[in-house]
Amino acid sequence: MTSTILVVDDEPDLETLVQQKFRRQIREGEVRFLFARDGAEALEMLGTRSSVDMVVSDINMPRMDGLTLLQKIQEGDDPLSTVIVSAYGDMANIRTAMNRGAFDFLTKPIDFADLETTINKTLRHIAMLREARRRQINAERAHALLSRYFSPNLAERLASDPAAVDLGGQRREITSLFTDMAGFTAMVETLEPEVIAPLLNDYLGEMTDTVFAHGGTVVKIIGDALHVLFGAPADQPDHASRAVACALELDVRSRGFASRWREKGVVLGATRLGLNAGPAIVGNFGGGRYFDYTAYGDTINIAARLEAANKQLGTRICVGESVAARVPGFTGRPVGDLLLRGRSEPLRAFEPLSAEEYEAPATRSYLDAFGKLEAGDPSALPAFAALLGLRGDDQLVSFHLKRLLNGATGARIVPE
Repeated sequence: MTSTILVVDDEPDLETLVQQKFRRQIREGEVRFLFARDGAEALEMLGTRSSVDMVVSDINMPRMDGLTLLQKIQEGDDPLSTVIVSAYGDMANIRTAMNRGAFDFLTKPIDFADLETTINKTLRHIAMLREARRRQINAERAHALLSRYFSPNLAERLASDPAAVDLGGQRREITSLFTDMAGFTAMVETLEPEVIAPLLNDYLGEMTDTVFAHGGTVVKIIGDALHVLFGAPADQPDHASRAVACALELDVRSRGFASRWREKGVVLGATRLGLNAGPAIVGNFGGGRYFDYTAYGDTINIAARLEAANKQLGTRICVGESVAARVPGFTGRPVGDLLLRGRSEPLRAFEPLSAEEYEAPATRSYLDAFGKLEAGDPSALPAFAALLGLRGDDQLVSFHLKRLLNGATGARIVPE
């Protein structure tokens, strides 16, 4: 790449001398020189030529001197590295030039070996600045893109050091979380755009902020629904614990959100969540033109089906046993053994609870009733009936009671 140097000096012989001294570099395309007779002409040339890399300028010139030219160059949007040439011993002007942002200085009469050394040093400095600027621009672009998916601290890490995490396809142990708001599609058909837009933006903003606070990665947003990963792209040994904590907070926040909009006359359905943990293939699968960081595998499919199972079960959060087993001190109540579509073996599912809810007497009663259900004990029916009498709004208890009243036995459930 040819570097362009603008030499500003009113000495008529300087152009010839420079062309002669640098003839090899000019011939080989390393540098090319432009010449101006004073600062005013130099500014005019800089205004029409964006390819100048550096300026070498004398101080004493007609119309506009070198110090004034230097000041105007430094006031520009992209100040050029400038080398000032001054009479030997003129330290006052040299000091002024350095204070105004000159990169270096030379003294007259010009020593062309010194000039070549100074030019080479300046061009190396410019190359380093441009590389730093290029990296900054790329980092800012990457950060803007990655912020759509990752928590701010992780997006910043990836943007500043893309090699820190391999975004290529790889098998990882992760926890997958799906969310979906009940009845959202039907609601969209009945509300005006000026209502839907702020509602959806506020909802997704609150949900994604919660995900990011727990270190999750949003890989998909479709309408109101989110697909979130924990444990990718960065390693998170506690990915299951993070996911459960996040799900519990998402449940609280979504119910609070629905309550606020109910006061505005808009009734929102419950946000349902499904979680499953295990191996998955994760990476950027968008081809050469589109960034699509996502995950594939049975772990992902099961999480999606657990989310859908909430509708029938009456729960808002349903997690697979693979999640519960990975969370130290997991607190929750068993839902049943779900025979999900596409699987030959049932999967034990749980409804996670906060520590306070888990210690509540109603939870103890539920665990007792569920134990009887598993054992095929006929007393399971009156146990669930009594529990529903105490907590009439417990949809999971109601679900089991209806099953028992319809002649079902045991904990195996085939979701619709």
